[in-house]
Amino acid sequence: MGDDSEWMKLPTDQKCEHKVWKARLSGYEEAVKLFQKITDEKSPEWGKYLGLLKKFVTDSNAVAQLKGLEAALVFVENAHVATKTTGEVVSGVVTKVFNQPKARAKELGADICMMYIEIEKVEVVQDELLKGLDNKNPKIVVTCMDTLRRALSEYGSKIVTLKPIVKILPKQFESREKAVRDEAKLLAVEIYRWIRDAIRPSLQTINSVQLKDLEEEWVKLPSAPAKQTRFLRSQQDLKAKFMNQSAEGGADSDGDDEEDAVVAVDPYELLEAVDILAKIPKDFYDKIEAKKWQERKEALEAVELLAKKPKLENGDYGDLVRALKKVVGKDANVMLVTLAAKCLTGLATGLRKKFGTYAGQVVPTILEKFKEKKPQVVLALQEAIDAIFLTTTLQNLSEDILSVMDNKNPSIKQQASLYLARSFRHCTQATLPKSVLKPFCAALVKQVNDSAPEVRDAAFDALGTAMKVAGEKAVNPFLADLDKLKLDRIKESSDKVELPGGKKGGGGGGAGDKKAAAKAPPIAEAPAKSSAPPRKNPSAAASKTASGPPKKSKPASAAGGKAKKTSDNKEVIETELSIEACEDLAGGVLPASCLQQLDSANWKERLASMEEFQRAVETMDKGQMPCQALVRMLAKKPGWKETNFQVMQMKLRIVTLIAQKGQFSKTSASVVLDGLVDKVSDVKCGGIAKEGLTAIGEACSLPWTAEQVVSIAFGQKNPKNQAETLNWLANAMKEFGFAGINVKGFINNVKTALGATNPAIRTAAITLLGVMHLYMGAPLRMFFEDEKPALLAQIDAEFEKMKGQSPPAPTRFNKRAAAEEAGDDGEEQDEEGGAAAGGQDIMDLLPRTDISDKITSDLVSKIGDKNWKIRKEGLDEAAAILSEAKFVTTNIGELPLTLKERLGDSNKILVQQTLTILQQLAIAMGPGLKQHVKALGIPIITVLGDSKSNVRAAAMTTLQAWVEQTGMKDWLEGEDLSEELKRENPFLRQEVLGWLAEKLPTLRTVPGDLMLCVPQLYACLEDRNGDVRKRAQDALPTFMMHLGFEKMTKAAGKLKTSSKDQVVAMLEKARAVMPAKPAAPTKAGGGKDSAEPSRAASASRSQPASDDCVDSKPEVKKIRGGAPAKKGAAGKKPPAKGAKDEEDKSGPIFVLIPNAKEQRIKEEKQLKILKWNFNTPRDEYLEQLKTQMSTCFAKWLQDELYHFDFQRHVKAIGVMIERLESESDATISCLDLILKWFTLRFFDTNTTVLMKVLEYLKLLFVMLKEEDYHLTEYEANSFIPYLILKVGESKDVVRKDVRIILTMLCKVYPASKIFPLLMDGTKSKNSKQRAECLEELGCLIEGYGMNVCQPVPAKSMKEIAVHIGDRDTSVRNAALNTVVAVYNACGEQVYKLIGNLSEKDMSMLEERIKRSAKKAAAAPAKPSVVERTQKEHPTNPNATFLRKPAQEEPNKLNQARQNNQHSESSHPSIPREFQLDLDMIERDQSRVCEMPDLVQHNMEELLEPMMIPEPKIHSVSPHYDELHNSTASTINFVISQVASGDINTSIQALAQIDEVLRQEDKAEVMSGHIDQFLIATFMQLRLINSTHMADERLDKRDIIKLYSCIIGNMLSLFSMDFLAREASMGVLKDLMHGVITLMLDSRVEDMEDGQQLIRSTNLLVIRVLEKSHQTNMISALLVLLQDSLVTTAGPPKFSELVMKCLWRMTRQLPETIDRINLDRILLDVHNFMKVFPKEKLKQLKNDVPHRTLKTLLHTLCKLTGPKILDHLSMIENRNESELEAHLRLVVKHPGNLSGLKSDRGNEKGGLRTDDRMSKAKVSDILSEIFKKIGSKENTKEGLTELYEYKQKYSDADLEPFLKNTSQFFQSYVERGLRMIESEREGKSQIHSSAVIPQHGVDSSLTSNNEELKPAVYYERLKILRQRQGLENTSRQGGGVEDEPQQRPPISSLLSSKPSVASSTDMLHSKLSQLKESREMYQQEHNAHSNSPSHTHTRSASPAANLDDLKKRLERIKSNRQ
Repeated sequence: MGDDSEWMKLPTDQKCEHKVWKARLSGYEEAVKLFQKITDEKSPEWGKYLGLLKKFVTDSNAVAQLKGLEAALVFVENAHVATKTTGEVVSGVVTKVFNQPKARAKELGADICMMYIEIEKVEVVQDELLKGLDNKNPKIVVTCMDTLRRALSEYGSKIVTLKPIVKILPKQFESREKAVRDEAKLLAVEIYRWIRDAIRPSLQTINSVQLKDLEEEWVKLPSAPAKQTRFLRSQQDLKAKFMNQSAEGGADSDGDDEEDAVVAVDPYELLEAVDILAKIPKDFYDKIEAKKWQERKEALEAVELLAKKPKLENGDYGDLVRALKKVVGKDANVMLVTLAAKCLTGLATGLRKKFGTYAGQVVPTILEKFKEKKPQVVLALQEAIDAIFLTTTLQNLSEDILSVMDNKNPSIKQQASLYLARSFRHCTQATLPKSVLKPFCAALVKQVNDSAPEVRDAAFDALGTAMKVAGEKAVNPFLADLDKLKLDRIKESSDKVELPGGKKGGGGGGAGDKKAAAKAPPIAEAPAKSSAPPRKNPSAAASKTASGPPKKSKPASAAGGKAKKTSDNKEVIETELSIEACEDLAGGVLPASCLQQLDSANWKERLASMEEFQRAVETMDKGQMPCQALVRMLAKKPGWKETNFQVMQMKLRIVTLIAQKGQFSKTSASVVLDGLVDKVSDVKCGGIAKEGLTAIGEACSLPWTAEQVVSIAFGQKNPKNQAETLNWLANAMKEFGFAGINVKGFINNVKTALGATNPAIRTAAITLLGVMHLYMGAPLRMFFEDEKPALLAQIDAEFEKMKGQSPPAPTRFNKRAAAEEAGDDGEEQDEEGGAAAGGQDIMDLLPRTDISDKITSDLVSKIGDKNWKIRKEGLDEAAAILSEAKFVTTNIGELPLTLKERLGDSNKILVQQTLTILQQLAIAMGPGLKQHVKALGIPIITVLGDSKSNVRAAAMTTLQAWVEQTGMKDWLEGEDLSEELKRENPFLRQEVLGWLAEKLPTLRTVPGDLMLCVPQLYACLEDRNGDVRKRAQDALPTFMMHLGFEKMTKAAGKLKTSSKDQVVAMLEKARAVMPAKPAAPTKAGGGKDSAEPSRAASASRSQPASDDCVDSKPEVKKIRGGAPAKKGAAGKKPPAKGAKDEEDKSGPIFVLIPNAKEQRIKEEKQLKILKWNFNTPRDEYLEQLKTQMSTCFAKWLQDELYHFDFQRHVKAIGVMIERLESESDATISCLDLILKWFTLRFFDTNTTVLMKVLEYLKLLFVMLKEEDYHLTEYEANSFIPYLILKVGESKDVVRKDVRIILTMLCKVYPASKIFPLLMDGTKSKNSKQRAECLEELGCLIEGYGMNVCQPVPAKSMKEIAVHIGDRDTSVRNAALNTVVAVYNACGEQVYKLIGNLSEKDMSMLEERIKRSAKKAAAAPAKPSVVERTQKEHPTNPNATFLRKPAQEEPNKLNQARQNNQHSESSHPSIPREFQLDLDMIERDQSRVCEMPDLVQHNMEELLEPMMIPEPKIHSVSPHYDELHNSTASTINFVISQVASGDINTSIQALAQIDEVLRQEDKAEVMSGHIDQFLIATFMQLRLINSTHMADERLDKRDIIKLYSCIIGNMLSLFSMDFLAREASMGVLKDLMHGVITLMLDSRVEDMEDGQQLIRSTNLLVIRVLEKSHQTNMISALLVLLQDSLVTTAGPPKFSELVMKCLWRMTRQLPETIDRINLDRILLDVHNFMKVFPKEKLKQLKNDVPHRTLKTLLHTLCKLTGPKILDHLSMIENRNESELEAHLRLVVKHPGNLSGLKSDRGNEKGGLRTDDRMSKAKVSDILSEIFKKIGSKENTKEGLTELYEYKQKYSDADLEPFLKNTSQFFQSYVERGLRMIESEREGKSQIHSSAVIPQHGVDSSLTSNNEELKPAVYYERLKILRQRQGLENTSRQGGGVEDEPQQRPPISSLLSSKPSVASSTDMLHSKLSQLKESREMYQQEHNAHSNSPSHTHTRSASPAANLDDLKKRLERIKSNRQ
């Protein structure tokens, strides 16, 4: 008892495993009670017993075991975790319970098994029970069988899989134990109850006595189908239904449920496959070739025996089939033919669909063999071909059958027809679409008229069967040419036809049996006599494809349906009436007077008669209108020869009216067509004639009308008629669509037209071809390959125009055909919906070559040779055969099997070659390729598993090429695809799944066999390879869209528990993103209202089918036409629903919810929702965003945004772009969600979507800036990091857009906060991203200085410097550039910030800093724009930064920067503006000549009052503005808007400036802003050229308007000399570039008013050339010419136009020579010649540039003479200059300067002949001047002339004229000259500074019409010094003559490089500001260089500083050299 008390204290679970049986018994009892108490199936309590459950059932003590079983049963029933124990518990029950003697134990064991089945573990239970059948203990075997029988009885054959049970059943019948045999018998009876006769084949092997017993038992069973009585947990709804029915006594059980209950089991599925290939005798292939027929017979008998096996294992039966085919085709012994046919029957029956591969090879041979007369041969062949039919489809065999329909042998024709009749019986309306039926009916209609009666009978049978299956409606259109007797005969045959299963066909009136209704709803049709409106025959309701125009069918009422059909739908066939009969008929409907006057001689009477005629026709009833009689009356004399055009017009109108109103037949049409065609080109009647033809087209069908019309027109000789007929036809095709057009019929006429001499006919023919190309596409060109190249080029050009256009929707329809074809066309294609039937027809029209005779056995053996080189030769030959044939028939001999072997070749090169041949074959064979899919297509899929990526890529290309021709259906049918996926090859799996994921969403239906791939798909979801798993996940939703969630989940139930949970979770996710099925292809113009109700009804019926019935082609077909039908739409609703949808879309797309965004931010902060932070977006993020969006986004928009199809995303973004302006507030309220959605798109790989996203983002940030909105940190952090990912995108176009967006971001989010995000971006593994981020960082630092480096500059700089050592060059460069940007901002401090670098990196950095000093100095120019922007937009706290702009800011902008920069400084003795940073200059080791280091200033402004600089502040009050130069800032602002990206903004700004420029008094305010304005203008020109012109959405009229404003402004500007001359050289260069580009833009020419615009531009160019500063203009043109010759990228005529401008400037030189700065022009010429030396110029394509330059130089020499050599002072190393040599050459030869003016002679030489000759003339001039000085009146004039003469000829000798005059006169003259000089000097200073403040020395020199000569400088300096009291008379012999030699070259200040940069590289103008003062000082200094004391005395003066400056500059220069 002590022991007892010990275990009694233990807890229940420990008692259950106690060693004492009583303890266990007690434990089990407690467990039962405990288990019944636990209510929560997921309670943790259950877990304690998981490991004990097996012990419960296997307890060694019988008493305890019984209680243990009870406990186990309760556990399994109630515990959620019970499923985990299934295997071990059931195994325990089988081995330890079923052998027990106690019945109760066995019963409990069986109950446990049943309960496990109930909790969805049927497979495991069944496996364990089947294992139990192999147990040696018969008790166990019996009980296992009994349990199986019970499971089947209760759960039914849907739950319990019968195949494995049936497989082991025969073995149990052989058992020695009677109990086992009896139980097996009971099980067999139970199985029979569920599947009936399907079990018979499997039990044929058992003992005949047992079989007889079984038969007796089977007969006793009730005929009612068995029903499931116990249900799984997932079938509770069925359980409830069953309980209800039981309660009601089962009386009203629903037929549909019965249908569900009976699962049609295919006996074939229950059989075990046998591999017979291994069992074929080894000598079979030798024997089958033996000469003795007996040996051949032996071989065949052996195979026949094997082939009788009911189910054969799949394998390569190619050789066997070829051998049998050879016997059938060529063996003379009919007995052997019969045997071979039987073998083929056996193979086809045993392999089923797997035999389809070989069907195409065998069928033609069998059909040919039907010439045999012997009945046993014919019967065997019939059996064979019938068995083969079941393995493939009628479509695949159609070509083979049609090819023998014209055979001469009547037996073959008869058997082919009979075969068709038998085949049709196996079809349904869905599998016998019109496209398949049409060619067969055409062939059979011919045979109906055959001379052989047996052929005719067979044809009637076939047509009758077709009518029965497809319905009269489908077949009747093809029987139009048959008479009534034959039609009746066909109908009679149709009535006799019995379809398998007793189904009624589509033409039958009955509703068909239940099964038919359930399986194929389209076949079922309400009885025609029913008074209730019938359920529309879906074939009629099915909407139409593009193969034929939609017809205006009105749903016929049921009652009148039949009657209407005969009257309306059937083509009107009319016999030809005699003229008398016609007169009688016409007399009955027309007034007598009308008929009498028809042929009156008076035209007025004829006209009156016509008017009466028309009135009568208009009022006539359709049924009473005798069309033929009426048109014959019209054709009565004068008929179509009518001479009066008014009468003729009336006639034609009446014909049109009759055709439109009456029942117009082809007979009537034939009467009038001649007349209409004759008038088609008539000027007055042509239009009406064409209307008549169109009306006849509507009445008699366009294809027929067109054929008649074209043949009539080309039968005439009138070229106008031919041309107009073709034009009419082209238009008619667009109106009617292309359906039914007989292309072959036209092609020959079109070819005739193309060869016509009349150009109008050729043009019309080409236009017609263009229209045909819209419908036919590329294949059309193949008909014209042989035309002449010139004509072909025209045709290609027409085709090119049509590219990308889609055919217009038909607007007219053939009235009668409308009703006939309304439904049939819908069935015409298979599910691809890809090529419209029209497209297929085109492929059929192509002339195809039969190459089977070229595929010889030699070629086949070559391709299969052991030597790879010979194999390659064979493949080359095969490729050559295909290339030569172009298009081939489907019969290609033994090539398929031969090529299949090569796909597995060990030599990969041959595999690739084979794939190339297969691609070739796809194009050559077209749609006929379908029959080779199984033989050749599936092996291509096998190649996708190759380890080499190039082979896989070739295989995928081939696969795509095949699918394009065959569609997907054939690939998905059968087990082949699932077999391929079973191969555990990761490459194959990922390629195939990727391919399926791409293709499945495009299909509307798929074959049911797709289900076979699901287990493999699930296996791939758990594949070891990550890529396979990813592809499988991508494919999951596409499988689900066809198979439905339920089916997929059910399939997942068979997986292991661990896998199942995972897969089910994935299925749930896939369900959320499951794509919608594609809409049925809308037949062009198919949206007819009348078809809507039926379409909707069919849609609502078809919707559920997607889940239940996969292969539901008929249902899905019905959706064709219109928009995708809405789910569950009621029969009549869709039109209204569609309207409602449209209405919804017109509403706002975003909902503005107050504080919604704030709430979201708050939730994220409180971690209530996920923070938007991930590496790749997971599903939970997707779901969260979807939920958040649902409240603020329109429902339809959200659906589009989350659609599976990327096209929908593009569409949605398009809508968002459209609404951006109108819904800006709502957009901002949803901004965080919009940006988050876009971040998801950054993870897509689709470039189209990405580009659309970036387009939206650019517009969005522009809008945000305008709205003055700033991103919150929440928004920025959830968007910017993901945008930065895209900056490393491989595509340039994407990177470019991302950079633009990053730039814009700085306007709506602080740059300092973007900086850290970019820093994170530099840590990426993507080198492009690192480089781009570093570039962006550099730009930020350049734009905003070091303050932008957050958190601290030192940390950031160290991180950036790390990248200097990066492996990637671009990253290294970007890092170096960024550090250089920092160096420019903070100088030497950069070395501290970056810390320690490796020696190599440091040397790289130092080198880069050294080289980039120029950029470093130029960098400060950039913030000017920043500052200006800040002033203009005071609301914007974060100004933009610029990405290394192409142009630097012009001089004016720099001045503005200077003003701002120094506004704070006080004014020391030397203003800071004029200080040089000399230390920096000396440190800088780059080229001195470019001198950008000097602080910018303008010397001229010395004479102007000092401007108070504008302070740099964010907001400027109006009051403050008035105080501080509001005009200048206003102009700056307006000018900045000129370059705006928004056209309207730019136009408004231009209008404001134009207003100023038009008023001369106001125009002055523009002075000083000209460069700035011109820069904005040419930037706008560039923007228009690059962006606006390419933007399809912009109205081109707006662009023209903008161009006009720009040109108008320029014309106004350049009409004012003083403003025009302000334009600097760089700006003029860019302006000319922009304007010339505009003149050459062909897009502008094509625009409306484009020509006028170009003429205005031309005028502008002339104005600019005339009015601008001539020196600047010539320099600009020279640089522009140089650029255009260096870069050949621009338009070819560009340089030509630049040269024309230069010629014009050259022609103006005689007038302008005094105003130009020769030194500068010669420097530019010198630079040009450095880039293009003489030799290089001569090598150019043409010599015009060379001649242009020569002309310019010659003209300059001609005008200035040898003095030109003095103007080379700006050129360094003059000796090296080609220019000097050239000028010396020109100057040397007087012949070159024949026009030289004498007074422009050499200053020094009086030796030249022309000088001597001119002395007399000089004397005359001077004596004349002195006379004037001597006279009182003209003294002043004389002095002025003398001064000017002296200025011109400074070396003129006045001594002879002065020596005879008094001393007083001489001093008077001297004093007068001096006064004039000082007067002019002062004026020129003031004048030049007032007008042209920018141009420093140039403007001050040229304003006085003086040449740039040393003497002038000296004279001017002398005057200035005198004024200042500094004149020093101690000159030491250095006269004027010596000065040029003594002074250092000015060129040290100027660049020796050609100035090729754009307008902002304005080195000349920058330096010219220092130039004048320097030159004055240098000359003065050099002139007095011998006076050392001089410098010391003035050391305190500014000159001393200048002296110091000069020395330092010289030192710098020498250092650098």
